[in-house]
Amino acid sequence: MEHSRTILRQRQRRAYRVRRFIRGTAERPRLTIFRTHKHIYAQVIDDAAGRTLASASSMDKQIRSSVGFGGNKQAAEAIGRAVAERAKAAGVSKVCFDRGAFRYHGRVAALADAARAAGLEF
Repeated sequence: MEHSRTILRQRQRRAYRVRRFIRGTAERPRLTIFRTHKHIYAQVIDDAAGRTLASASSMDKQIRSSVGFGGNKQAAEAIGRAVAERAKAAGVSKVCFDRGAFRYHGRVAALADAARAAGLEF
């Protein structure tokens, strides 16, 4: 039990360390990522107003039907494209990338690269 609390504290510490420098504004909102073993989620957040401008996840029906399993790079790329399209529809073209407590590799990097390819600027 104590080990799981330690892991949680370490994860929170990493997330705070990354977010200490990143704030989403109306001109440049924050693209934040959360991943689990089975799914991946992305949101574009304006921290000044406290609003989510666009979001996509592997739980969405459209994406789930096309991807199947949400815990791989293929799903992360689909989420990156979807969140970029939805952000552009909301009028957002530039974002700050918030990787949270996750290292920039694997699924996180795949999502970021797909969002860049779809037209978002970080």
